[in-house]
Amino acid sequence: MLIGSVALSFVFLIIGAEFTTTNIVRGIIAIIVMSAIVLLSEPLKNFLQERADRYFYGERYDMRRGLLDFSRTLSATTGLEPLLNSLIERLQQVLEVEKVVVFVEDEKYIGGYRIAKSVGLSSNYFVPPDFRQMIRAKSAKSGIVRADELEISEHETSEGFAPQELHYYAPCVVRGKMVAVIGLGRGVDGSLLSSEDLDILQTISGYVAVAVENTLLYQEQSKRADELALLKEFNESIVESVNVGLLAVDGEGKVTRCNTTVEEMLELPRNEVVGKSVINLFDENFSVNLLQILGKSRWHLQEIRHGYKLHTTSPSGNLLILNVAVAPLRTVSQGQTGAIIVMENVTSRIKLEESLQQSEKLSSIGLLAAGVAHEVNTPLTGVSSYTQMLLGMIPETDPKHKLLLKVQKQTERASNIAGNLLNFSRVGNTAEFVEIDVNKVLDNTLQLLEIQLRKSNIQIVKNYAEFLPYIYGNAGKLQQVFTNLILNARDAIFDGGIINLTTKIDGEDSVVIEVSDNGIGIEPENLGKIYDPFFTTKGVGSGTGLGLAVTYGIVQEHSGTIETTSEVGEGTTFRLEFPVAQKRRKRAVS
Repeated sequence: MLIGSVALSFVFLIIGAEFTTTNIVRGIIAIIVMSAIVLLSEPLKNFLQERADRYFYGERYDMRRGLLDFSRTLSATTGLEPLLNSLIERLQQVLEVEKVVVFVEDEKYIGGYRIAKSVGLSSNYFVPPDFRQMIRAKSAKSGIVRADELEISEHETSEGFAPQELHYYAPCVVRGKMVAVIGLGRGVDGSLLSSEDLDILQTISGYVAVAVENTLLYQEQSKRADELALLKEFNESIVESVNVGLLAVDGEGKVTRCNTTVEEMLELPRNEVVGKSVINLFDENFSVNLLQILGKSRWHLQEIRHGYKLHTTSPSGNLLILNVAVAPLRTVSQGQTGAIIVMENVTSRIKLEESLQQSEKLSSIGLLAAGVAHEVNTPLTGVSSYTQMLLGMIPETDPKHKLLLKVQKQTERASNIAGNLLNFSRVGNTAEFVEIDVNKVLDNTLQLLEIQLRKSNIQIVKNYAEFLPYIYGNAGKLQQVFTNLILNARDAIFDGGIINLTTKIDGEDSVVIEVSDNGIGIEPENLGKIYDPFFTTKGVGSGTGLGLAVTYGIVQEHSGTIETTSEVGEGTTFRLEFPVAQKRRKRAVS
């Protein structure tokens, strides 16, 4: 209003009019009218344009407005298929065209574009090799490309490209890149699109370009995410499936990840392993050996370090023998981040190797023992015969008679040793294998040893399984095994000790016999030698060292296994396991 007053004064000065009240009022009214016309011209124009459009397009007006609004929301759609479905449906409704096609950029296809979605297009339509160049060159001038503007060769026409199927091509360009092209045919009545229709098509092509680019980027990212997820799952499956323990540690030696095998080795859940120092997860002996392997570099290794047959003990007391490899752990982005520890449990393999070595040793010594026994038996027979003859000739009152008795006793002892050597050699004896009741064989053995056990004041505790399956074997040989084990238990027990005899079923295929005592036990360094021939911890003259060696051989004959556990001062347990009898009888060579 102030500007209007100033302008009015300026006008009066120019025309020389007087500043009368009437002139001033007239001027103000003129200014107000002019201002109103200026302020209302744009809304009035829009209103008139809207009324004209409504009159011209009728029911399609709202659809045209809706198409523009819809195009602005396209970028929120992340799926290409639903995006194109909605777009084609709206274009058909608003522009009333029969054929609609959306070409999407794809370098794997001829012409650099593929038909992503189409309606009404013939099946033999194809994208020509120079499609990109044709559309970009023509659209640079007018934006929308008409089919009659395209220069189509006779070869492309003969190949099946029919430009008359689509009359309009609207390139969808974003950041200088033509990511898609919208192709439209004529109207359903064969008419061409109006200039207003083409303006709408060109307007929405920009929104479509952004939306298509977003969906393609989203699809690419989703594909990469899926690939990473599959790769992660694949790697985790490998880590969890391998039968070696894997520990990933940081630069300070704290566990960041582990696999199931480590949980089984340590007998700890994963949440109690992760976050702890590796040194604190194992016993002191293993930790010291591991630190020696690492050296001064500790967990910042530059090369792989190895350690073989490292001994440790699980929380439940089981011995573990591990082969260990420690390698630097590197990532692509951060470089070295710590180390990875690979632990192979070779306990069973080491025991098997020791068992094979033991078998080979026994086999070799057995051949030697057989020869020695035969050579020794011949002179022993002569000595024994002459001793008995002299005993018959010399009266008991003669001092020489007592000496001859000692000679006879030592001869018998030497003969027993030779007999044990022959049994150990397992040569020349063929034993019939039949179904055997293990409980009965144990009872028969106890009857034979009753007097010796009674003199030692030893209590026998029997824990027999009530319905124990039969095994195939030779009762005499098994009785020899039980005799050796029970007498060894007796020798390890002080006055008033206990021997436990247990039989049980292990699963459906095995019978287990355990002979336990509460004696002095076996020193750890001797535990691996007890099956060696001639090895004994008894005093001179108290043992030959062949009892357990013979026992080991007989157990092998019966396809069985024997294991020993012992604690010094607590006692020893021998565990024998034999397969349940099959339906056919077997023969074995002793």
